[in-house]
Amino acid sequence: MERAKLLNAIIENAIDGIITIDDKGMIENINPAALALFGFAKEELIGKNVSVLMPEPDKKNHDTYLSNYNSTGKRNIIGIGREVYGQRKDGSTFPFRLGVSEVKYSDRKIFTGFIHDLSRQKDDEIRIKSYTEELEIKIKERTRDLVKLINELESAKEHVSALFEKEKELNQLKTRFVSMASHEFRTPLSSIQLSASLINKYTSKNDVANVEKHTNKIKNSINNLTTILNDFLSLEKLEAGRVEANASEFSIIAFAEEIAEEMQLISKQNQLIVYEHKGTTAQVYLDQNLLKNCIINLISNAIKYSGENTMIQFNSIINNKELVVEVKDNGIGIPELEQNNLFEPFFRAHNTGDIPGTGLGLNIVKRYVGLMNGTVSCESAQNVGTTFKLVFNF
Repeated sequence: MERAKLLNAIIENAIDGIITIDDKGMIENINPAALALFGFAKEELIGKNVSVLMPEPDKKNHDTYLSNYNSTGKRNIIGIGREVYGQRKDGSTFPFRLGVSEVKYSDRKIFTGFIHDLSRQKDDEIRIKSYTEELEIKIKERTRDLVKLINELESAKEHVSALFEKEKELNQLKTRFVSMASHEFRTPLSSIQLSASLINKYTSKNDVANVEKHTNKIKNSINNLTTILNDFLSLEKLEAGRVEANASEFSIIAFAEEIAEEMQLISKQNQLIVYEHKGTTAQVYLDQNLLKNCIINLISNAIKYSGENTMIQFNSIINNKELVVEVKDNGIGIPELEQNNLFEPFFRAHNTGDIPGTGLGLNIVKRYVGLMNGTVSCESAQNVGTTFKLVFNF
């Protein structure tokens, strides 16, 4: 008797729910914890089929489960346990862990179900899953932001690096400019000053030949200064973006012959500028001013870096809407190792010596040619000669 009371006290005060049913599934006993879980009063369940505490489809299939066990002895839950859902009196459901044991008592089977509520655990799992999903989303967002930030930093790094290289390049250009300007301006100015002084001396002696000689030196020095200033002005306009190509249709033959005549006047003694055109047509569509500047620059270089009694070839070729302009000399040539730097501003090859020049001409030519969507190339060998080629499609 004391044992029975003790067992009953344990069942009545158990934290988990305990339900006892017979072999037909009828509820024989249910403890307060189970009643609290399902929301029923004890008298509402005693004698009722335990399926009343189950949602579909278990409600409909429970008797079949029990009948199959009684006939086959095959266990699905008994002695195994599993997670299932229970249905409260108000129709709501909740998850719980169900463990079922079989007891044979007074020649009959009694089944005891032990119910452990999983509602809080499942809620925690849902919250953890939700937190995990939110965390994954935040991690993806943070990763995306981090990748974006890294890309921005890389871009900023490249930008700063480019600015640094540009600043370095500008400093080099400034150094070249100061060096070149101090030399190129000083030489013709010194020549002008000396020649002017000598003119005064020879004038008093009525030495016309020497006066004429030094007057020509002054003219040449002024021409050199004018060339230098024109190069600076052209470069400044290009840097400011104030130079645009304005194309028009014209005859390349008449255009080139006029240039050849003009350049022949400033050539050295017995230098001969020979112009030749090849092609079935002479009409082109380009910017005359920019093209003239390019050709004059190239022929001026050919005159300057070639000796007396030499020939400068000046050719134009039109073939399939393509114009090729060639200027070829037999001058001092350009050292092979320095040809890659040929079109850089203020660059002059080491073999130019005292020949005057700014080192801007070829840079200006390349940029003018680029404005006309053309290309410029150079073939040269030291002490053999140089050929510049301009190619345009129109």
